[in-house]
Amino acid sequence: MSGADDVDRMRDHWWWRPGWRSGRHFYACHFSMARHAALVRMVETYQASIRGLSALDLIPARWLHLTMQGVGFVDEVNDSELAELTDRLRARLAILTPPAVAFHRPVVRPEAVYLPADPPEPVRALRAVVHSVIVEVLGENRAEPPPHDSGDYRPHVSIAYSKSEQDAQPIAEVLDKVELEPVPLALDRLDLMRFHRDQRMYEWTEAVPLWIGR
Repeated sequence: MSGADDVDRMRDHWWWRPGWRSGRHFYACHFSMARHAALVRMVETYQASIRGLSALDLIPARWLHLTMQGVGFVDEVNDSELAELTDRLRARLAILTPPAVAFHRPVVRPEAVYLPADPPEPVRALRAVVHSVIVEVLGENRAEPPPHDSGDYRPHVSIAYSKSEQDAQPIAEVLDKVELEPVPLALDRLDLMRFHRDQRMYEWTEAVPLWIGR
């Protein structure tokens, strides 16, 4: 049976969001997830079950990530601002406790199939800290704003993006047949990424590690 968070219809994920265009890169603080072998195995098992569904772009292990907080377009953040942001984030994150979460059942959302992080609250709290540091460096007007309601931010790791309008039920039904144990993780490394989406995937060309709790 599909989960309560599943939707009935999906749409194309790859529309151009405001400010985005081919060749333009973006800075963000996300968790790259390829280093977590147990999670990668979980993702690959779920992906194997939906591989025959042609309207999905499956995400390779190297590009798996937990979306957290945007910083700004590369052409709008200068080198000195980036260096200051990196230093301040390192200092702030070093004294925090890594969020402890688990991943288990995927959900089918309007533009992606993803694994929710449970519980979401530790990641939401970390995002608030990261956003506050970005505001310190770039100012309120230039920092990407957080959701008006923190509950609107659902920390997750996407396993596939929808590339067209399609019914969600067949995807949910296939995923429901897969039986796996939860994967617990301590998210101890955030990455300050520079990435693009020119090839219908979020691909980073740089990822500066920012350790949490050390």
